[in-house]
Amino acid sequence: MDVINTIVQNSSLNGMPKWYKATAIFLFSTIVTLLAIMLVLLFIYGPQMNIKFGY
Repeated sequence: MDVINTIVQNSSLNGMPKWYKATAIFLFSTIVTLLAIMLVLLFIYGPQMNIKFGY
């Protein structure tokens, strides 16, 4: 919890209302969680996928 408080104090969230801080932290954690899930799925199903680049 101390790490989160330090990050908030050293960022642009310092001085913002609590609901704004909570919303920003929730959105950030949601995006990071989705990226981690996508990475795990890529590791699991990546070898079976047929990925084509280009048009």
